[in-house]
This record gives sequence, structure tokens and C-alpha cells, in this order.
Amino acid sequence: MSQQPPRTIADIAKLAGVSESTVSRALNNNPLISEKTRLRIQDLAKQANFSINAKARALRTQRTQVIAVVVLFKERTERGISDPFLLDILGAIADELTLHGYDMLLSNTRTASDDWRDYYFDSKRADGLIVIGQGEHDVRIDRLAEEQLPFVVWGAPLPDAGYCTVGSDNKMGAFLAVNHLINQGCRHIAFLGDIGQSEMEQRWQGYCLALEQAGIELDKRLCLDTDFTSESGYDSTISLLRDAPEVDGIFAVSDVIALGVMKKLVEAKKRIPQDVAVVGFDDVAMSMFCHPSLSTIRQDTAEGGRLLVRKVLEKLAGKSPRSQVLDVQLQVRESSRRYDD
Repeated sequence: MSQQPPRTIADIAKLAGVSESTVSRALNNNPLISEKTRLRIQDLAKQANFSINAKARALRTQRTQVIAVVVLFKERTERGISDPFLLDILGAIADELTLHGYDMLLSNTRTASDDWRDYYFDSKRADGLIVIGQGEHDVRIDRLAEEQLPFVVWGAPLPDAGYCTVGSDNKMGAFLAVNHLINQGCRHIAFLGDIGQSEMEQRWQGYCLALEQAGIELDKRLCLDTDFTSESGYDSTISLLRDAPEVDGIFAVSDVIALGVMKKLVEAKKRIPQDVAVVGFDDVAMSMFCHPSLSTIRQDTAEGGRLLVRKVLEKLAGKSPRSQVLDVQLQVRESSRRYDD
């Protein structure tokens, strides 16, 4: 009598010489299983034309195979999902989730309720949560941490936060940007951003540190609260040119803000970088192709997306992933290059 083909996870496990839980994880691309073992088990399943019934699996495991991604916007902002930086990191997250057999549920704080446990977890909308941004020290994140729910945050590592974060070295990035402007001869350097948000507060610290080390006194006229939009960058530049016409360098906390800055500078007949040098933050695709091309701080969004997914899956597996800070790089282009740096 010919041997029956594998019909269940138990059959695959017997063939592979591993546990059923290992087979289940391997078929779902769980990173806790080594790549060699995953590929061997997946090959066995493929040869047997075996696939997991998603509905049956959900009933059995009480898992949705969905990770919710919440983009945290502050209450008064014009910033939207279409922001190029957000699109970059959301794309990286979506690609990594697909590799691990998960779907992505995208929402923002304008649509989700204030009770994230009820909205995402108790209602079985998602197994885990990735939060993009920390806003102005949002208490909803603190509640998730207190209730020990599986989530991770793209943002700044905060002392005693009690939750896992993945983010860029914001303070160092800002320091590199402003120090570069100083090396280009700038002495009246503006800061455009909203320091009420944790990541931007750290960029503010880097800005202040670079000025301090260069012996340049902080001038509050050059520091403007600016939203994450080109329109806000444009409006802040109007104010700068009116109230601090000696400005010769501008550090914008995002490339989108910097694009609005450069538009106004060109309209005001200011030469970039000869009259006013500009550096942004993010290194979105358009920064290389605008004119002049934009100097900026590069964040590794691809690696950030991968780490966010892997760490939330580790949380789901009962692990305690550590926060991680990613290195940043200064990309010098036409908008700030006066001399060799």
C-alpha cells in the first residue's frame, strides 16, 4: 500500500523530525526558526501540496495573522499618510510582514478609538501593534506598556519608558547637520520643527549641542515651531526672513519642511547655498532630485521596518526584545555645499 501524503501539521512534523509548533512557525516564516529549518520544512510542505487553512488556524490559535500599524499624529497637524518618510517606512513594514505571513492593518489616531486594547486586541482586529511616532508623550502608549500588550514603537528611546522602541539617532543626526552648516561658514542657523514631540526634542538637543561646541549663542528668533509640511516650512521661512534677515543657514527637521523652505528662499531671490544653506532630515527620494538637491540626514527606513516587525513578533512569542537605535548619515548635496567639508 502506498504511503498517504502529509495532510496535517503533525504529518509534516513527523517527516521533518521536529515538533508541530516548529512546523507551524516555519510555515509562517517566524524568525525564531532558523532559515535553514524554515526552508526545509517549507519545501516538504510544497512537495506535498500542503497549505494551512487560514480560517481554521485562526480559530485554533486565536490569532488573526494581522499586525496593526498606527501612525500617531498630533492633534493639530496637517501631516498625512502621504508624507514621503511615512510611506517609506510603511512600505518596509508591509514587505517584512508579508515575508512572515502577516497582513498589515493601517490606521491613524484620527480613526482609532482612545482605548487601543479594546479596539485592536480585544476585538481581534490584530495580534500586535506597531506605533509610528510617540507624539507629545502619548498616554495611550503608556497604557499598552502597563498592560504588557505586544507592541513596539518607532521613535526615541525614553528613560523608564517600559516599552521597546526602534528609531534613529536623532540627536547625532541633528548635530551632524548643524555642525556641517557651521563648517560651511554659517553662523546664524535656524531650527525649524516641533520640539513637543520626542524625536524632534532630541533633534533640538543636537542642534543646541552643535552651536554650543562652536561657541555660537542660541538665538530664539531663529527657532520656529514648524509643522511637518512644506507649507509650514514655507511660512516659517517668511517669518525668518522678516524677523531675522541675517539667517545664513537653516536646519529643518524633515525634508518635507526643507522643500518648503527652499521654495520661499528662491522666491525671495536668496541664493542656495551662497546666501542661505539648507539641510533637512530623512533623505526621502525627492531630496536627491529637487533643485538644488537637498543635503539631509539619512535614516535607514528599510532596516527600521524590518526591526519593527521582528521585534513585535518576538513580543508575540513571549520574548523581551531590546530597544535599538539606528545610525544616521549626513548626505551632503547642493543645498549646503559651499566648501569641502
